[in-house]
This record gives sequence, C-alpha cells and structure tokens, in this order.
Amino acid sequence: MALTTGTLFAGGVVTNTNQSAAWVRLLARDASTEADAVYFNPAGVMKMANGFHFSISNQTIFENREVENFYKGPGDSYGLNQSLYKGTIFAPVFPSIYATYKMDKFGFSFGFNPIGGGGGAKYNKGLPSFELAVSDLVPALASQGATAYRLNTYFKGTSVFFGFQGAVSYKINDMISVAGGIRYVTAKNTYNGYLNNVEINLGTNDTPAWIRADAIMKGIAGNASTAAASTSALVGAGAGSLTLAQAEAATIITTQQRMQLEGALTAFGSPTNIPIAQADAVFKGAAAKYTLTGKLLRDQSADVTQTGSGFAPFLSVNISPLENLNIGIKYEFATKLELKNKTVKDFTTAYTSLTDSVTMFPNGEKVRSDLPAMLSVGVAYGITPKLNLSVGVHYYWDKNANYGHQVDGVYVSNKEIFDKNYYELAAGLEYKISKMFLVSAGYLYSKTGVNKDYQSDLTNSLTSSSVGIGGAIDILENLRINLGFLYAFYDKGGKTINHFFSPTGDTIPAQETYKKDNKVIAIGVDFSF
Repeated sequence: MALTTGTLFAGGVVTNTNQSAAWVRLLARDASTEADAVYFNPAGVMKMANGFHFSISNQTIFENREVENFYKGPGDSYGLNQSLYKGTIFAPVFPSIYATYKMDKFGFSFGFNPIGGGGGAKYNKGLPSFELAVSDLVPALASQGATAYRLNTYFKGTSVFFGFQGAVSYKINDMISVAGGIRYVTAKNTYNGYLNNVEINLGTNDTPAWIRADAIMKGIAGNASTAAASTSALVGAGAGSLTLAQAEAATIITTQQRMQLEGALTAFGSPTNIPIAQADAVFKGAAAKYTLTGKLLRDQSADVTQTGSGFAPFLSVNISPLENLNIGIKYEFATKLELKNKTVKDFTTAYTSLTDSVTMFPNGEKVRSDLPAMLSVGVAYGITPKLNLSVGVHYYWDKNANYGHQVDGVYVSNKEIFDKNYYELAAGLEYKISKMFLVSAGYLYSKTGVNKDYQSDLTNSLTSSSVGIGGAIDILENLRINLGFLYAFYDKGGKTINHFFSPTGDTIPAQETYKKDNKVIAIGVDFSF
C-alpha cells in the first residue's frame, strides 16, 4: 500500500482527528464507547462487553488548493505570468486500526493511525514565491529589450506522522472508568521540486528571442569584469584618484576608452565623474553581483527527506451518570518532534560569497515539528432508544508548541505566529432505522488561531466547516460496517505580502489569497468476539 498525504483533514493545525469511518459519518466521537474509543475515548472501552474488539477503517481523501497572487511591478507594467496557482492532493489510503481486549475491570488497547501532517500538496506550476523574483527580471532588463519571462517549475510536498499507541483502562465503578497510555510517533516529510529553464525574451511577441537568464547574467558579469580589468590597471598605474575625464586630459586613456568606461558606469547605475578607484569598485561589485545572480538562476532542484520520532502520554476519563448519558474526557500531552534533513539536492536561496551558498534544506540540519497538547470533551445522549445526539469540543495548545515555522527565512516561536489557540466544535445525530441499519449526520466547526505572519503560499491555516453523512450496517450482532462521506469547505484566507523589488530596492505590496476544500470517502469494519 502507498500512503501519500500531507494535509489537514480534521484536527488542529498539525493534528489529524479524522481517525475512523464512524467519525466521518458523525463528526463527534469524543464520547465513543465502541471500537474506535481506543483513540477518541480510551477510558470508554470499559463500556464494551468482555472480549476482543477490533476496528479497521480507511479513508480516501481528495483536496483542492488554490493560491492567488495579484502582484504587479512598478506602474503595473510587469508582474506574474499567472495569478492563480492550483494544487491537488489525493490520498487513497488513510488507515485507522484499533484493537481492544476487555475484561471485567481492565482493558488493554492498541491503536495505529496517521496522527498528524504538516501540510503539503502537488503544484504542477509551482507557487508565487518561486516566481516573484524571476518576474522582476523583465523590468530589471528592460533597457536591454526584455519583454517577458518564462520558466518551468514544480513542487510536491508530503507529510505523514504515524502514531502507535497503547493504553490500559480501568473500571472504578459502573459510573467512572479511567485510562492512561502513551503514543509513539514517527514523522516523515518529503520535498521534491525544480525550477528550470528561466528565460527572458529580448525580442518581441512577433519575433521572440528567448535567452536563458543565467546566460544573460553571465554576459553582464563578463562585461563588468572586462571594465574592471581596465580600471584596475589604471589604479595600479597610480591614476586611481583621477576621474575618467581627468585621465583622458592627461592622455592616460583615449577618448574611446573614456567613453566605453563611462558607458559601462552608466549601465551599472553609477555617475561617471567618480574617481577611477571608485569606478573599479563599482565594476568589481557588479561582476560579483551578476555572477551570483546567474548562479541563482541556473536549473535547481530539491530532493529532501525529513525524519524523526517522539513520545506523548495521554489520560482519559469516562463518566456515565445516567444510563442514556455518557461523557468522555481525554488529554494528550505535547509530542516533541525533532526532524533531521537528509538532502540529496537542495534549492540555493542566496550566496554569502562567490563560493559559499545558503540553501533551503541544509543536509543534517535538525528542525522542530511538534504536535501540540490537546483536550477533547465529548457527550453522547440517547434522546430516545433510536435517536442519539453526540457533541464534542477539541482545544489545542498551539502557542506552547514549536512547529519549526519560518518567517522570512528565520525560525520563530509559535507565540509570534498564533494570536489564539485552535479549537473545534462538533455535533452529530444517529438514528436507528431498524435492528440492522442506522443513519447519521454531523457538523464540525474548526477555528484557526494563526495570524498573518503564519500564512504563506506554502503553509496556511484556514477556518473551516465540515459536514459528514453516512450510516452503519449491522450484518451480524458482532459485525458492523461503517460508511461515511465528508465535505469540508474553508473560509478564504489572505494577506498582503511585501515583495522586495530588487532592481530599485523598493518594497511593493501585493495581495495573496488562499482557498481549499476537501472530500473524504470512508469505509470501516468493527467486529468483536
């Protein structure tokens, strides 16, 4: 089986709580006393009959993401070739497996599921952040006839945190049971992508002349080096304090040499009446600048895997004050995760010298990617023998965790990118049509607490509403099939990004928006003996 996921289907910013087919059809399982209570309400397993109980579920998940960036360069003359960037996720396998052995006073349980994911998708045409700097090449090279740019770019990220949990439950009396356990989490993120064939059109639409951008930069750097060779020779000959005009008057250089060097200074944005020593510094600086720019515009690709693991204990209490009323409470401690980069290929983001570079995923670097502490409280109430109401609330301590998030290339604390902690509210109804069939429906509201500093085209968190429908078929007294369908729709998010326009050093604001929706189809089997 192949499992490719990396998005948030339900749960906090990095925690998945869509952990059974029964959850998909109801959306409120926090007071469950059935086979999936192993995850949702570990103390609730003590309400089951003595013996073995198993639950196996799978979800197939489809998600669409859209990032729209409305950046335009100075005077709205230039900008991105496209404003809309679409991403997709298809996760055919999202399993949840639970097993319980329950005796009179004790219960022992095991669970396996994808407990979290940090976000990810496949973008066949990349993302705005990959393309913004490239788009600036058109106005930067306008004096050389640049009219358009083009490139090939692609990005795919996957993320899955597998959870393996074990718990012991104990029945204090008919009203109260408790449980304690621990979860072992293994985390794996992968990043693959490329940015190739950056080209600039130095012709027209009718007669295009596409030239590789790195070749253009190499040519400009070569011109600067040629000019620097001349000025360096003049400095070595003792003419460094003279201007070019003074050197011509002293017959140190010819009129043609002066005009060529002054033309080069003008091309690099420098006045022409500066001392030759200063002109030499201008040319050498330009040669280094355009050499490094050319290196950044070469074909690049990334092939990165991040792995790590951690432990988190959890506690649970189940209370049944009435025959038709059950309350489940669970607290999970934070999972500290430190992931290590295994980098085969990497994107270069900057150069600190002609040979030393800064990359996006340095090999061997360790980054934090915690799962936060969370509290869930659920209530299940039998309104009638056939109709049951379930409600639940989840609260995540995001601000106290460390998600390894970066802002402008610098790692920041969660308290800087979260204004409030994430929470969820859920409600569902089940109706038993007959001894064999029941139907159900539920609603889940998920409220994010991130601020604009968290949001980007790569990572964004949006408030959402989810609707689930489905039912169950009791084929035998000890064999149930759960079927569910979920649709989640998200509020549109957005922020104003401040793009550094390298040709002039100005900052240009641009509006960026984020949209997504997802669909889930689930099937599961619960059986006992």
